[in-house]
Amino acid sequence: MDSDQKMAVDESLIKKAILSSLPLTITTYSFPHEMETYIGEVISVFLKLAGQEKLKDYVFYCVRELTTNAKKANTKRVYFLEQGLDISNPDDYKKGMKNFKKNTLNNIEHFLRLQKEKGLYIRLVMQLRENIFKIEIHNNSVIIQTELIRIQKRLESSSGINDIKEAFAGVLDDSEGAGLGLVILVLMLRKLGLDENSFDIRCDNMETIARVIIPLEHIHFDNMSKLSEEIAQSIKSLPAFPENITEVQKLISAPDADMNAVAKRLSMDPALTADLLRVVNSAHYMLVKRIDNIMEAVRLVGIRGIKNLLYSYGTQKILGNETKEKKNLWEHSYKTAFYAYNLAKKFIKDPDLPDDAYVSGILHDMGKIIFSNVHPDLLNKIKNICLDRGIPVTVFEDISAGMNHAGIGALVAEKWNFPDNLVTAIRYHHDPAESPKECRDLVDCVYLANMLCEYETGNAAYEQFYKESLTKFGVTSKKQLDLLLDRFSQGFKKNV
Repeated sequence: MDSDQKMAVDESLIKKAILSSLPLTITTYSFPHEMETYIGEVISVFLKLAGQEKLKDYVFYCVRELTTNAKKANTKRVYFLEQGLDISNPDDYKKGMKNFKKNTLNNIEHFLRLQKEKGLYIRLVMQLRENIFKIEIHNNSVIIQTELIRIQKRLESSSGINDIKEAFAGVLDDSEGAGLGLVILVLMLRKLGLDENSFDIRCDNMETIARVIIPLEHIHFDNMSKLSEEIAQSIKSLPAFPENITEVQKLISAPDADMNAVAKRLSMDPALTADLLRVVNSAHYMLVKRIDNIMEAVRLVGIRGIKNLLYSYGTQKILGNETKEKKNLWEHSYKTAFYAYNLAKKFIKDPDLPDDAYVSGILHDMGKIIFSNVHPDLLNKIKNICLDRGIPVTVFEDISAGMNHAGIGALVAEKWNFPDNLVTAIRYHHDPAESPKECRDLVDCVYLANMLCEYETGNAAYEQFYKESLTKFGVTSKKQLDLLLDRFSQGFKKNV
């Protein structure tokens, strides 16, 4: 494959390459956004056909990081030529790099055009042979000694780094692209049970080749324990679910649960009563008139609705919303809940699902709040790094904390004896394909609702959605996704 134009992915060609153990290659000269999207689609299809879908986010990051480095290397060559500098001369190198970043970013199209004129390419090679998955990024700018030494130092420094906090503290270097990208790559390999020896950069036949070797039989998703232990201790130290709420839960769970008795018990707790009325009159129920009577509210919401209200109310009471970060998380959660409720109501024939989807939407990110309690600054850094480098948040959380926020939230939900379907929705809201079959509809609703919110704010692209989940809700194109989001977004704005 050799093109800088938008191309359709040829699944038959990819399948043939896998079955024949032949290398699959893609060559580009300027690496535009369209090519990056195309490569992402090729990687997805390749790994799906190879039965290695779990590796997708890891492989895509490695490819993105290494192609970005190759693109930068090519840009350096044409920039130094234009400046009349010898890149292999240490003094010229130091002089040229002083303003390289500023000068090239301000005129990047010019330098990309020069690269193509000079025939400087970037080539991705993927091959699956004898259960070994090989990824190579080739570029025909031969790496010089100065660059090689810098890379080796970064790799050596990564060997002693156990988590992302140490990377922030010890590796950041603004002089030439920070070096954090290669550290993240090594941490990802460790997460897969591999080490820095699975990655190398070398020169061969006038090419620089960055290579990642993944022996599939050796892969296991290791946890990195340092931050995990801190978070686990934080979970253990959380108080039990509020007693006033557990009393109402027991009353509701009784075989002969009586609406009047439930309403009477709720009315004894003014704060809980006020919250119930607030939720009943919120965007969730979209009532024609306002409800101010607790008995009428209980009859309208029903036993299942009251149970769900108690889970979300109690969780927010314990975890709080006193900081700006927490308030933003809860605001996102309420929008997710509204979208999940409407997805369940409009697309899935299960009368109980909308209420379950709503409360799952409210609580899906509760693990982020636990995370922010332990390391509030790290949460913001993770978000910024993910946006800057195109890393899925769940993958970055895995390599930085040993467990992601979905796993943390599920552990808390289990501690508080939440029902299994709610725990499952929290745990798998980023990975619907991994969820148990009996909970898949609920998980899909929460997953797509959350992704719609991320898509709405520009934090996710259409290509990042699971196609299987989109298809379930009748979405087969970006245009249909935009229409669905617009309808839900307008509905939410009208009812907040």
